[in-house]
Amino acid sequence: MPSSTNYKRNYKQENKYKSTPDQIHKRVLRNKARRQALREGKVHIGDNKEVDHIVPLSKGGSGGKHNQRIVSASTNDSFKRNSKGALVSQISKREKRRKG
Repeated sequence: MPSSTNYKRNYKQENKYKSTPDQIHKRVLRNKARRQALREGKVHIGDNKEVDHIVPLSKGGSGGKHNQRIVSASTNDSFKRNSKGALVSQISKREKRRKG
């Protein structure tokens, strides 16, 4: 458990996952989307905005412009997740409140 005082983090295992070709490709797409939004003036450094993929890359979404939107960091972090941290719903809690 990370909260345990004797917990020792396994960096080798974490980096093993992060360095898989699939994870590298997804990271490249995320970084590219952010750089593109910065160039176009849609986001600025320190503005508390994030580039969100409407259909997440982990769920088979593409890195194209048609699959991107600019949202606040708090909105992007409020998507429903399961106990393992995987995305469950693509609609944030705030968006649900607005609709309902």
